[in-house]
Amino acid sequence: MLPTTLWAMDFRQPVHVVIPGAQGRILAVLSQTAAELNLRTIARLSGVSVAQASRVMPGLVELGLVERREAPPSALFRFVPNHVASRAVAMLADARTTVLQELKLTAGRLRVPPVSVIVYGSFARGEADRSSDIDILLIRPPRVDEDDPQWRAGIDEWLEGARRLTGNRVELLEFAAEEAGAKLRSKRQLWSNIQREGIVVQGRTIEALQDRRSA
Repeated sequence: MLPTTLWAMDFRQPVHVVIPGAQGRILAVLSQTAAELNLRTIARLSGVSVAQASRVMPGLVELGLVERREAPPSALFRFVPNHVASRAVAMLADARTTVLQELKLTAGRLRVPPVSVIVYGSFARGEADRSSDIDILLIRPPRVDEDDPQWRAGIDEWLEGARRLTGNRVELLEFAAEEAGAKLRSKRQLWSNIQREGIVVQGRTIEALQDRRSA
């Protein structure tokens, strides 16, 4: 298991974590909007002082990540999404979506594919930080035992890939397809949370799993 304190990702502020300080905060804000913003607005949205923003912006303009347009009595700044470095920043800002897409892609390649892969908890809610686990509900295919060598080897490798992808611990909740419907129709807090916030990254939807006719 990877050490959380050294490796884990903070998905609430991924740009700021990788690019610390005022520069990271400002890039995080600019990368999430196509609008032109003045210096005071940039400072306010980034949580930095106007003085800090005024020191950072010329460097970002010089690098080509940001365009400056004079609009007296002030200047307006806009993120340049086509810049090669801007693409990396934008991808980092959207790290949560990238992780979900990668989990879907790799789960689809498994020799014994799951019936469904559902992410829930703080990661699904967009609240995961460095201390957060990535909670995953995995539904096994019918008549596949949890100790089936081919199934287990594939899932263990997939989980290790998920750990390396994010650095965060992965907490797995695994059930057979035959059990899934009853669990997901349950009113217990855990299952109510999964019903409400779960993100299906691969396989059958929560609604389909809940359907008694599919049991």
